[in-house]
Amino acid sequence: FVAGASLSVPLFTIITRKGYGLGAQAMAGGSFVAPFFTLAWPTGEVGGMGLEGAARLGFKKQLDSIEDEAEREKLFEKVVGQMYEKGKALNAASQLEFDGVIDPAQTRANLLRGLRSVGTRTSGSGRFIDTW
Repeated sequence: FVAGASLSVPLFTIITRKGYGLGAQAMAGGSFVAPFFTLAWPTGEVGGMGLEGAARLGFKKQLDSIEDEAEREKLFEKVVGQMYEKGKALNAASQLEFDGVIDPAQTRANLLRGLRSVGTRTSGSGRFIDTW
C-alpha cells in the first residue's frame, strides 16, 4: 500500500482473473479508483475477500441457524453464487469499480493509449522511447 501510494508514475490496472481483498487493492495502488484506469477482461472477478470465506463469515448466523446440513449447504451455495454474480467484471464495471471490460486482444492497445495520454512516447512497435 505504501509503495502504491508513493508512485510517481502512471498506474494502469487490468484485472484478468481473480482480484480479491487487500492483495488486489495493493496491486491497484490502494483502490480500483487510484490507477489512471482500471480495466478488466470478461473473466475478471473482484471481491472484498475470497467469496467462499466471505459467505461463511458474512452469513454465519443464518448458516448456523439451519440444522439440516443439506439445507445449510444449499443456502451457502446460493449466497456464494450471488457473490460471484455481483463480482463478475461486467457487474463490477456497471457499479463504477472498473472503467470498462475489454476484449483481452485489446489489452496492448489500451495500455499504449493510456501511456500516450499521460505523455509517454512510444515507437510504432510500442517500445518506450522515453519517459514522462
